[in-house]
Amino acid sequence: MSDYILRLRELVGGQELLQVASVSVALRDEQNRVLLARHSAHGKWLLPGGSIEPGEVPADAAVREMREETGLLVRLTRLVGVFGGPDFIVEYQSGHRTSYVMTVFEATNAEGNLCPDGIELLEVRFVAEPAWQVSMWPAWIPEVLRAVFHPTSQFQAPSEPCWP
Repeated sequence: MSDYILRLRELVGGQELLQVASVSVALRDEQNRVLLARHSAHGKWLLPGGSIEPGEVPADAAVREMREETGLLVRLTRLVGVFGGPDFIVEYQSGHRTSYVMTVFEATNAEGNLCPDGIELLEVRFVAEPAWQVSMWPAWIPEVLRAVFHPTSQFQAPSEPCWP
């Protein structure tokens, strides 16, 4: 947990739902597969990423998080989309709850050796589109991976009309 989130938790308490800006990176390899990582907190497979620090540009946060978690310096190639909603609420073992608004980027590897950090990520693997459907993942992964593998300009429409 970042120092920023720790300070917020001290101010609002542990039970308050925090809304946090985050990034995830869909790293593609030469076979057009996408990198998934098994997270240490819950053992589920997800895209590498994390929180955006105050004042940080989302693209910079994506590159930083990939370097910290996987050892790779990536080149961002596309904005996949911005995601949020009930499926993006995470409850941690501590009881803290966070609602993430996630900016997802696609990337290619620029340099480095792929190695999970062993702190946040336990293992990593590249998967083709059919393979991701059988993995254990958080509720948000199917929506995000659909957008990664099937790019469109569509977005999730508001649940209620914005007019009277």
